[in-house]
Amino acid sequence: MIRRWRPRARDLWDRVWDALRPLDPYRSVKAALGALVIVSVIITTLLVFVAMHSATELRVITVFSIIASLLITQFVATGLTAPLGEMTEVTRAMAHGNYTRRVRADRRDEFGDLADAFNRMAADLEAVDTHRKELVANVSHELRTPIAALRAVLENVVDGVCEPDADTMRTALKQTERLGRLVEHLLDLSRLDNGVVPLHARRFEVWPYLSGVLKEANMSRGASTLSGTGTHTRADVHLHLDVSPPELTAYADAERLHQVVANLIDNAIKHSPRHGRVTVRARRGDGPESLVLEVQDEGPGIPESERYRVFERFNRGGPAPSGPGTDGGTGLGLAIARWAVDLHGGRIGVAESPRGCRIRVILPGLESSRG
Repeated sequence: MIRRWRPRARDLWDRVWDALRPLDPYRSVKAALGALVIVSVIITTLLVFVAMHSATELRVITVFSIIASLLITQFVATGLTAPLGEMTEVTRAMAHGNYTRRVRADRRDEFGDLADAFNRMAADLEAVDTHRKELVANVSHELRTPIAALRAVLENVVDGVCEPDADTMRTALKQTERLGRLVEHLLDLSRLDNGVVPLHARRFEVWPYLSGVLKEANMSRGASTLSGTGTHTRADVHLHLDVSPPELTAYADAERLHQVVANLIDNAIKHSPRHGRVTVRARRGDGPESLVLEVQDEGPGIPESERYRVFERFNRGGPAPSGPGTDGGTGLGLAIARWAVDLHGGRIGVAESPRGCRIRVILPGLESSRG
């Protein structure tokens, strides 16, 4: 009985303590200023009382009272305004590009709350600045690689080192297409970041829709094999579609979903072993017209410690793709897939799988349109 009473008493005491916060000089600026006024009045009253019971003149007591009040006010004011001065210095440092500095947040009053919020803002700005620098560095690197290769090919043709035959032009075209894919992906991400991508959701049948996406993937792989200029030349990978029930319908933006599925399939093919199998599986979700979509390959999979980074921009899940015949891609496909799923109000992530990698997409269907 006593054990049950103690937690209740502690909770009651915590509530009372929180209710008394405005009266605590250490937890409220208003209370500190009120305490300053009270202390000044008490000191003045005591000095007047001393003057009345002694031979000290009243003007001397008044001077001492003013000096004591000023000293106490100066002491309290210094303690209250110190965090503001520190925030001013840190703000000036941030204006010059230094986002690593923080202010002390050891106070319990409103200035302590302001310091906590200030440090969170500084941390967010530092993360944004770091992301911006990484984005510029990654984009510069990704643009430099195909441009350098294309320049080398053209210089060889101009200098007469090699003839402008079909193989040479095919190599130049491959680098040009890689450069075009990168620019297209960056434009897609820019539109998604700015929120200018409209979502045109409609109801559609899943089986014929996914069947068309897989057919396009097979056709692009066939064209890549013949020309040697595609994203990959993995015609040895088999694509399999599994939709249950066959009459399954979903409510989503077909164009954006096509972008998601195409990127997931392309990523799965690039990481598949020779003569591997990529399975696209679709099931009904929990809500009306919702959809659970999975793309699974038979590759090496993704370590659990790296799964949270899979959908980051320019992340390739390792130093190089494991499948043969790949160019490494741009590292933007899964990032675009994540943003497209976010537009639907859905979720995307790496699901547990005994073999390979399985990416699961959950679209809420009609629930997202009602929200």
